[in-house]
Amino acid sequence: MAKDADIDWKPDSWRARPARHIPEDYPDPAALASAETELATYPPLVFAGEVRRLRESLAQASRGEAFLLQGGDCAESFKEFHPNNIRDTFRVLLQMAVALTFGAAMPVVKVGRIAGQFAKPRSAPTETRDGVTLPSYRGDNINASEFEPGLRTPDPQRLLKAYGQAAATLNLIRAFASGGYADLRNVHRWNLEFVHDNPQEDRYRTLADKISEAMDFMEACGVDGSEVRAIREVDFYTSHEALLLGYETAMTRVDSTTGRWYDTSAHMVWIGDRTRQPDGAHVEFCRGVENPIGLKCGPSLDPDELIKLLEILDPGNDAGRIVLIARFGADKAAAGLPPLIRKVQQADRQVVWSCDPMHGNTIKTEGGFKTRRFDAILSEVRTFFDVCRAEGANPGGVHFEMTGQNVTECLGGVQEISEADLSSRYHTHCDPRLNASQALELAFILADRFKEVRSI
Repeated sequence: MAKDADIDWKPDSWRARPARHIPEDYPDPAALASAETELATYPPLVFAGEVRRLRESLAQASRGEAFLLQGGDCAESFKEFHPNNIRDTFRVLLQMAVALTFGAAMPVVKVGRIAGQFAKPRSAPTETRDGVTLPSYRGDNINASEFEPGLRTPDPQRLLKAYGQAAATLNLIRAFASGGYADLRNVHRWNLEFVHDNPQEDRYRTLADKISEAMDFMEACGVDGSEVRAIREVDFYTSHEALLLGYETAMTRVDSTTGRWYDTSAHMVWIGDRTRQPDGAHVEFCRGVENPIGLKCGPSLDPDELIKLLEILDPGNDAGRIVLIARFGADKAAAGLPPLIRKVQQADRQVVWSCDPMHGNTIKTEGGFKTRRFDAILSEVRTFFDVCRAEGANPGGVHFEMTGQNVTECLGGVQEISEADLSSRYHTHCDPRLNASQALELAFILADRFKEVRSI
């Protein structure tokens, strides 16, 4: 990890390495360079002090003293950018965090897939429809989802628009987090309108009643909740996949107080399952910034290669630096995860183990919809907890693709969404997301699991 600004790493040293899933078909390289140069003059989106606080919280999670809740959109879009959508996703994450805090009896570290999660790796660089071949949709900061030649052409100006949307999103989130909306005394007001007449609403209201009673008790004892920051405000952090390295480079700055490099596009960034080559551009970039680094760990990751990656990304073995995000699939987690955990345990590595039960469980229906089954998602989460406990590791977090919108993209859950329901509100531009009811249902199930473990 970079310790100051004059070592053998620079924000653009990755350009000398193989770079996968970064589009090479920008029609005007000079325009791309100009956009990146302009971005480098823009203010940071996050600040070094905030990143350091997140690392401290993740260090707690690595020791089993806190739990990481990471969630948000598969890919943010320009079309769905609206304050209500931001609010609803933030609100669901607050609800989930309250349920988990109550069940786990420990702090929950809240990290959104938001304010920068635009670009997505694609299986193929092109897409063919009715004999017409165009570039694949790679995310709104690169091109558009509409299957039209001009819109599918990578456009550097989209980088600037993505920055503007991220800045506005962060501005609103900070207002929610510190302006009174997230005050625990408002816990009854966080209900989503469409989560009505189902068991999640009743259970959430019961939990909210207990919290309100606790608030009343504390105030009766002389504790003024308005003066306690942990009651009045929340720390909320942002994250995205560090895929489009030109954007990340432009947002990387030297912290004036420490002389170290920080990627100011987000508090935390991660390396995807398709871009974690030890000699690749994405690992080279991430090794030099001080942000917490997530690393997706799937079935193709060899345990020895994982240790090599940890040595590159975290040579100091610093708690809070690395989050290992397991994404195997419900049918592969029990066999694939234990060898990785054992190897990391043997190397005495301080990491946060997190579970992404989304990406390994994607299926396609006969009607052509990409979807995920709630039961498979839940199964992988349960397997993750069981394996971690069996191997002596702390199950430190979960990583969900979810939204506060009333979508029908994942099958099952208490709403019993069927294949026939998918077409009614299937809005994702990329992968299927849990809706608010399904996300809250998972949070309550996890909370119950924590209570069971605590009672043993």
